[in-house]
Amino acid sequence: MSTPSNPVQDRPSEPQIQEAARSAVAQYEGQAGNLLPILHAIQDALGYIPDTAVPTLVEALQLSRAEIHGVIQFYAHFRDQPAAAIVLEVCRAESCQAMGAEHLAQHARQQLGCDFHGSSANGKVTLEPVYCLGLCAQSPAVMIDGKPHARMTPAKLDQLLHAKGYDA
Repeated sequence: MSTPSNPVQDRPSEPQIQEAARSAVAQYEGQAGNLLPILHAIQDALGYIPDTAVPTLVEALQLSRAEIHGVIQFYAHFRDQPAAAIVLEVCRAESCQAMGAEHLAQHARQQLGCDFHGSSANGKVTLEPVYCLGLCAQSPAVMIDGKPHARMTPAKLDQLLHAKGYDA
């Protein structure tokens, strides 16, 4: 998933949003159950799924706005607002929980000053939960901007965020 470098300045224009929606619909036209791949394609292109893309999907897929919004809201992966420049995902699966992920999550919340699905006060980091990164033998794990990191500690997390340009 791509993420705009500055969520405020890099918001796509309305023509870009409509082009992304039409392109995604065309790419998966005729495929059964195509709503999820279409939503992924829009988010990959724009960094999130703008509300103004939904009417195009309603018309093309013959679904209601409520059905499409329901899917966007149900899946934690989908965003309806742009993410910050840095996206931190903390694994919430059982193995990571058993190895200290809750302590790590609490540290991240405290350092960033936000909860899951929120962004730091300075707008530089978005904090998201993720349910298994496949690094169970190396728990706890996080992903920063799509890159997994294992055997994570609060100190290591602070170093990684600092290296990405985040300072509390």
